[in-house]
Amino acid sequence: MPSPAIETESLTKDYGAFRALDALTLVVQPGEIFGLLGPNGAGKTTTIRLLMGMLVPTAGRARLCGLDCHGDRVEAKTRVGYLPDDPKFHDYLRGREILRFVGHMHGLSGAEARSRAEALLGRFGLLEAADDYAVNYSKGMKAKLGLACAMIHDPDVFILDEPTNGLDPGAARDVQDWIVESARGGKTVLLSTHLLEMAERLCHRVGIIDKGRLAAVGTPAELKDRFAAGGTLEQVFLAVTRDGGGERPGQGPA
Repeated sequence: MPSPAIETESLTKDYGAFRALDALTLVVQPGEIFGLLGPNGAGKTTTIRLLMGMLVPTAGRARLCGLDCHGDRVEAKTRVGYLPDDPKFHDYLRGREILRFVGHMHGLSGAEARSRAEALLGRFGLLEAADDYAVNYSKGMKAKLGLACAMIHDPDVFILDEPTNGLDPGAARDVQDWIVESARGGKTVLLSTHLLEMAERLCHRVGIIDKGRLAAVGTPAELKDRFAAGGTLEQVFLAVTRDGGGERPGQGPA
């Protein structure tokens, strides 16, 4: 039986006396679209940074495709495509150069990096801007370029933090269609979003994090039956996090 695509076991992260993530245990299977939901400051970004090996856990462990996210982080990163919520690029590199550079960093040959870069620039409507400097890209264009960078090495797992942020409705729909298509092809998608209607439509399962703890997990239908019979995922979210979203004073990093 293949390893889970994403697995955490009692994953915990403290910042001094503040516990940002508290004993998160979660399994996401290959081909699954899993929605990671929660108020601002609930622990979603901390979870993603731990999965990406950007943070060292205080306790517990996390694995991507059977690889330890911290101990094997270099190899693990070859298996994952990551889109942060606000992708940053060197201002004075061109879009085409950035995409090819990311391909080279993932071990693609020069010809393969060029070929994949051109295909992805075309897919996301960036060919006309491919030789513009990144400093001139709009927020939506940077989001598209970030997604292309996450895709260029054809990873097994995608970790997407607000992937439609800054996109117009047509481009946002294209990204959602790509997420569904990727999962049908066996890719795993961890989707962190505040767009609950999109999560309800796309995700096989969702997990709701509140105050650093996994407060609820299941299919949207299961969670609606449990928390908001006949309602919506938004009503589930409000029921589970009923003291309200928003950042709490002195909460620390998310």
